[in-house]
Amino acid sequence: MTPVTHPVRLTERINRIEPSATMAAVAEAEKLRQQGIDVVDMTAGEPHFPTPQHVKDAAIAAIQNNFSKYTPVGGTIELKDAILRRHATDFGSAYKREETCASVGGKHALFNVISVLVDHGDEVILPVPYWVSFKDMVRYVGGNCVLLDADESQGFRVTAQMVERLITPKTKLIILNSPSNPSGAVMSPEDMTAVVRLAHERGIWVISDECYVYLNYTGKNFSVGSLNEYRDRFLVVGSLSKTYAMTGWRLGFTLGPASVVGAVQKLQSQSTSNPTSIVQKAAVAALDSSQQCVEEMRAEYIKLRDHIVGGLRSIPGVKCTMPEGAFYVYPNVSAFFGKSGMKSGADIAHGLLHQAHVATVAGEGFGTTEHVRISYATSVENLDKALERMRKFFGGL
Repeated sequence: MTPVTHPVRLTERINRIEPSATMAAVAEAEKLRQQGIDVVDMTAGEPHFPTPQHVKDAAIAAIQNNFSKYTPVGGTIELKDAILRRHATDFGSAYKREETCASVGGKHALFNVISVLVDHGDEVILPVPYWVSFKDMVRYVGGNCVLLDADESQGFRVTAQMVERLITPKTKLIILNSPSNPSGAVMSPEDMTAVVRLAHERGIWVISDECYVYLNYTGKNFSVGSLNEYRDRFLVVGSLSKTYAMTGWRLGFTLGPASVVGAVQKLQSQSTSNPTSIVQKAAVAALDSSQQCVEEMRAEYIKLRDHIVGGLRSIPGVKCTMPEGAFYVYPNVSAFFGKSGMKSGADIAHGLLHQAHVATVAGEGFGTTEHVRISYATSVENLDKALERMRKFFGGL
């Protein structure tokens, strides 16, 4: 008897989104490595530093002390208080326990917040270039992205005037990401304040993704969480991943009005429940201990940034703004379009990988067609190797 087969019918909402462009680039580079090819991987959006020893020690102690049971969904009181103390100390915020929720990474926190704020047909203003997952998160929950082209000539600047032009009666949310992934752009405190003030006046929500807030090289860290007079219309999403080299540990958090944070916690109670108990103990150690490790990593990133920007700008045809934060450069490679069949950033990224064996991420994943994203969270030796290969590749087009 011939078995009956039925087509697999997935939901409409899962078909609205695409796999992460960053993860796809990582996978493609890994295929070449499996073939024995020496690939310089510039895709990784994570620190090359190890997690600080005192953080690892706290996790080991948690295991040895059998801290392995369920905790409250949004994290232990100890963790919430550590999050609130660190943020208040560094940015002058004044949040309470019921106004924070710890989640399984910053990405999880963002997904939760977008899920509880954005409904079908709502419009979300999203500056371009954007982090790869923002657009897909909005589309997954049924929202519509209204794209705002940041001013590349001004270091990818976003202003309140630019935002205001895109506001309609359907605008529900504005997403800010400073320092930015992928461009490394840092919004000035004045520009961020003006956007938040505008949103407050119009009854629009703001999500401020501050996962790179401690990797700000302008000399002045800033969080919208310090704008206490407007706090009923914005949420801050933070993460320990980049700050403490804890990407694989998965610990992020949300700060915002208790009504929204309560909804986030309700959603989380039906998905992941609490973040890993052991990681919560490690997070407390990271937040409450000396922040010298953060400063040391930040100083090293500045040196690496200057090194790669200087190298890229020495390649004829490559244009590169100076990133003021995070650990990415976002060079404009449009000068090479029309050469050797190159038509887009995706073509350039493909050529760099398969001809030069340098793995980057095409700008298309971040909403632009003229760029590639390069992570400089690696050694100077790797940067020099990548720059040499890129110089030969672009010179041969």
